[in-house]
Amino acid sequence: MDQSSTFTYTFYAEEVVFGVGTLARLGEVTDRHGLRRVLVCTTPHSRGRGHLDRIEATLGDRLVAIYEGVRPHVPQSQVSEAVSLASQHTVDGVIGLGGGSSIGMAKATGLALEELRTGRPARAGYPTDQPLVPVIAIPSTYSGSEMTPIYGVTYQTEEGEPPRKVTVTDAKVTPKVSLYDPVLTLDLPPALTAGTGINAIAHCIEALYSISRNPVSSSLARSGLQVMAEALPRCYRAGDDLAARTDMLMGSFLAGTALSNVAMGLHHGLCHVLGGATGVAHGDVNSVLLPHVIRFNLEATAPALAEAALAMGAVSAAAAREDPQEGGLAAAGRVIGWVREMHLPERLRDLGVSEADLPQLANLAMANRTIQNNPRPIRDSAEIEALLRAAW
Repeated sequence: MDQSSTFTYTFYAEEVVFGVGTLARLGEVTDRHGLRRVLVCTTPHSRGRGHLDRIEATLGDRLVAIYEGVRPHVPQSQVSEAVSLASQHTVDGVIGLGGGSSIGMAKATGLALEELRTGRPARAGYPTDQPLVPVIAIPSTYSGSEMTPIYGVTYQTEEGEPPRKVTVTDAKVTPKVSLYDPVLTLDLPPALTAGTGINAIAHCIEALYSISRNPVSSSLARSGLQVMAEALPRCYRAGDDLAARTDMLMGSFLAGTALSNVAMGLHHGLCHVLGGATGVAHGDVNSVLLPHVIRFNLEATAPALAEAALAMGAVSAAAAREDPQEGGLAAAGRVIGWVREMHLPERLRDLGVSEADLPQLANLAMANRTIQNNPRPIRDSAEIEALLRAAW
């Protein structure tokens, strides 16, 4: 899989603040960006984990409103609620605190506020277009959303139809600042550590075999896999290992940065469709589907998957070079090993997905634009349904 020496790479996040204790610099960050009236979007867990209390203490009177009811997959009704709350308090910036849903909620809210205030579509025409209402991301999981111009919103559909998750890509929603404090991940429960960790692993693997991969994204993805292959099992076994947590958050940063500049394929398309339609956790769907998608794409992506296996320590450099097919299978095997070691679900049935719904889910997936970017072309929904049945 030779990569073109001619490519465009856009660095989206304007500022990354990384390190132990960096949350204490949040007030300085908001001041530097001229933010005086900030809304925080987060989940109730942030209050219970003490994160929200620290944000309140750090921001003081800059914090004018909190939306702390964020649910997985960002229901559109919640975006409307957050926009209404922000409008009541004349918010000039939005902070997403937590995982992918909280940061996605902040992105959706900021963009919707701009459209409400200007009366026109806020979509960026160029990657350097600036948002009217900037977003600051403070991740406490390994979702990688903080480094991307991407978010998803789930819409209710007609009666009898499953909810549909719509993915939006827009440069304006990329956080102006991504603030990584590994201390915020020390109390991340083992199941969330494992699930969001596998999600980050999937970002790197899909970036390596993406149809729009480039030398920069591939280098980031390989580095991310190397770091996380060591750090993720350590974080799962000992959540209070600050060195492992710091490494894992660095790997997540590298994965999100790789993801931001390449087209995702079948794996992430399926994960978003199933998550929106069934409500199952994004990390859990990743853990079930990733090995199956790796095997599905193997015939078209073997050299890249062998690179992934090498980065994850599953094969030697000589083995990856001599037999890429076996290397690709070793990548799937390494993921399965982690899934079992961390007691993650291995079957869709374990997530409550009904076998009777598989044809409908396959049809929904065919309508997802990421499916069209898969490196192995997909002819029809029957191919996707067969994969889902193998995973069920």
